[in-house]
Amino acid sequence: MALSADDVRKLALLARLEISDQEVEHLGPQLESILGFVAKLSELDTDDVEPMTTALDVDNRWRPDTLVQGLDRAAALANAPAADEECFRVPPVLG
Repeated sequence: MALSADDVRKLALLARLEISDQEVEHLGPQLESILGFVAKLSELDTDDVEPMTTALDVDNRWRPDTLVQGLDRAAALANAPAADEECFRVPPVLG
C-alpha cells in the first residue's frame, strides 16, 4: 500500500503532530511497512483462537469486595482546610 505525502500529512494532523517535509519523506516508508504488517496479520485464520486481553497467563489479584464502615461526616471533614458543618468549602471556580 503506497501512501502519498498528503496521506502522511493527514495522519500527522489526526495524531496532532507537526511534521516537516523531511519527516514526511522519512515517515512514509515506515508507515507503509506498518500497514503492510497489519495487512499480513489480517490474513491469518483466527476463527479457533479465543479472544484475550493479554498474552500472559495471569489472574487478576483483586481484593474481596466487602462492606466496611465508612467515615462519619465529622471524621471526613476533620482535616479539611475549609469546611462548614456539612460540606467541604472550596473557592469558586466560575465568575
